[in-house]
Amino acid sequence: MTQAIDSVNASPKGELAIRVLAMPANTNRNGDIFGGWLLGQMDMAGEITVSKVSKSRCVTVAVDAMSFRKPVFVGDVVAIHVDVIHVGNTSASVSIEAWVVRRNETAPILVTQGKFTYVAIDDAGDPKRITPRAGAA
Repeated sequence: MTQAIDSVNASPKGELAIRVLAMPANTNRNGDIFGGWLLGQMDMAGEITVSKVSKSRCVTVAVDAMSFRKPVFVGDVVAIHVDVIHVGNTSASVSIEAWVVRRNETAPILVTQGKFTYVAIDDAGDPKRITPRAGAA
C-alpha cells in the first residue's frame, strides 16, 4: 500500500469516482487545501464505489492508512480513484488515491493515498451480507 509512486509514467489505479475543483472555502490557515476536506472527498468516493459493489448502504468503519504526499492548492482539479482490494461477507476494503492536475498543467500528480474499509448495512443499520456480482471472483 505504501509503495513509492514517483515515476513520471505513474497513473491512477482504480475507477474514477469523484472529480472536484479545490476552492478557497476548503483551505486551512496556510492557504492550502485542508487535509480533512480531502479525506472527506476520498471517503465519499469510497462509499460510492462500495455501495455499487454491495448494492446497499455502507458505512466507513476504518481508515487503515493515509499518506499525504503533496499539498493540494486552490484551483487544482482533484480526481479520486478507488480500487476495490477485498470484498468479504459484509465488508469491503478499498485503496483510494487522490490525484490533482494543477492550473496550466496537464500531468496528474498523486497527492494522497489511503486504505479504507466499509461495511454494508441494511435499513436498520445492521451489517448486511454482500452478494457477489456475477462473474466476480
